[in-house]
Amino acid sequence: MADDVRDDDIEIQAQGEGEYVVVQPTEAEDVTTWFRLSSEALDRLGADDEEDVVRRTVRFLRTHQDVADFPDVVELEDVIASYDDYLPAMAED
Repeated sequence: MADDVRDDDIEIQAQGEGEYVVVQPTEAEDVTTWFRLSSEALDRLGADDEEDVVRRTVRFLRTHQDVADFPDVVELEDVIASYDDYLPAMAED
């Protein structure tokens, strides 16, 4: 299901505290998604490197959907609530 996009093609731009813009190229066009991370969600992950969390979350979401189907905004809390395998996957990474 996931698009064949290299991990090093993920462009992450910090936009302020807990907010990042992620640009992922696809064959058709670049896909831009805002990621929002709360301190509570980061605490649940036991993580403090926000950019790393964003990159790992993008990789995780690619296993569940095509890049072209990414929503405009991804709230980390929504990912935690929606995917039972997210927290275990993040603990393994």
